Amino acid sequence: MSFRVQGLDPNQFRHLFGASDASLALVGARRYVVDAEPGFPDRIAVRDLEIGETAILINYEHQPADTPYRSRHAIFVSETETEPLDLLDALPEAIRIRPISLRAFGSYDEMIDADLVAGTDLIPLIERFLAVPDVAYLQAHYAKRGCYAARIVRA
Repeated sequence: MSFRVQGLDPNQFRHLFGASDASLALVGARRYVVDAEPGFPDRIAVRDLEIGETAILINYEHQPADTPYRSRHAIFVSETETEPLDLLDALPEAIRIRPISLRAFGSYDEMIDADLVAGTDLIPLIERFLAVPDVAYLQAHYAKRGCYAARIVRA
C-alpha cells in the first residue's frame, strides 16, 4: 500500500514568522532557540530542527472536525520552512526515531482504530490501517508528549 506523509502548510503560520516575542505571547505562542537535537520537531518539514534554529511553539488544532475527536495540542513550527513535507512511501527521521501513536480516521472524522508502535516499526501499521476501506486518513502523534506529528494518506 503506497502512502504519503504530509507536513503542515506553512502559510497558516506565516503571520507568526518574525513576530516579536510580545506579539507571539498575545496569541499564546513562544519562540525558542533550538538547544538540543533531537528535541524540536518541526511540523512543516517534519524534521528535527538544528541547534541555533528558531522554533515557534503554538497550540494547533490538528483535528478540527466537529466530532468528539476534535483536538488541539502544542506543536513546533520552523520560521524558515517554506514548503510542507510530501514524502512518498518513506518516513522522515523525526518520526522514525520516536514512539508513535497512529490514529486511523474515517470519512466522518471518527477514530476507527489506533495503535502505539516504535517509529522504526510504523510502516506495516500504516499499510494495515490504510488497507481498511473505511479509513480516510491517518494521524501520527509523537507518543511521549502526545503532540501531532503528521498526516498520512493513501498515495
